[in-house]
Amino acid sequence: MVEVCTRGIDTGFVTLGYAKVALLGVVQGITELLPISSTAHMRLVPAVLGWQDPGSAFSAAMQLAALAAVVSYFWTDIRDLATNSFRAVVGGQFTDRDLRFAIWIILATVPIAVAGLLLANLLNTCNSPLRSISVIGWACVVMALLLGVAEVYARHRRTIDSASFVDAMLIGIAQVGALIPGVSRSGSTLTAALALGFKRDEAARLSFLLGLPAIALAGLKEIWELYKIHLDAHGWSVLLLGLFVASVSAFFAIWGLMRVLQQFSTWPFVVYRFLLGVGILVGVAIGWLG
Repeated sequence: MVEVCTRGIDTGFVTLGYAKVALLGVVQGITELLPISSTAHMRLVPAVLGWQDPGSAFSAAMQLAALAAVVSYFWTDIRDLATNSFRAVVGGQFTDRDLRFAIWIILATVPIAVAGLLLANLLNTCNSPLRSISVIGWACVVMALLLGVAEVYARHRRTIDSASFVDAMLIGIAQVGALIPGVSRSGSTLTAALALGFKRDEAARLSFLLGLPAIALAGLKEIWELYKIHLDAHGWSVLLLGLFVASVSAFFAIWGLMRVLQQFSTWPFVVYRFLLGVGILVGVAIGWLG
């Protein structure tokens, strides 16, 4: 049996090999940026297929694939925000809207950064209780209900141009929930943005932009952890393949999500999450999922 716990870091993905990691990369890329929880699928798919759990290190490192997809899709927004903020700083225009929004993005990242550091030993350790199938199942059900409530009672009128500092911080606080496997960063922030009255597609856009630093920090931190445990060349090559596949599938996932939200609603995701969570809990109850 190949060791999958290296100096306290779960490196199960290495034992899966290229083909299985490529398949999981597709699943990870699609589910990472949709409000349906990538962690739930990363635990469920291997469990159903009888594969080794790829581990929390794989899921965290895959954040870099999500980062590449978000930056590519929202490149114009990000470029304009960075360029205008730089010009505002140079020109001493500290009340500039883009500069203020850039600062809000940084500040909105503080809650999840602090919580992530405090819970790091619990979240990414081998055999973490938070990665149990039951926890993920309940998280899927609860978030489905919350997203459904937000969909029903939200006004769906506001645009990102009307966003305030309070909005950014509330969404940033909601982002902390993503540390619990099964909640979904996209799901928690989209739910919060909808509850604050934003249009569906604008809520998703705001969610992705505010989440950029958190996504980057999570991915880079895990890459650093894997570097510290001296992951071998084979392990890095497996991970890189997963990152490439996940980044491509994540881009198309954003494209699909934005079009669904522009024309329909979040109900397909609500129903899917609820059925997924119930299915997981039933599977645990009858002993099909361990």
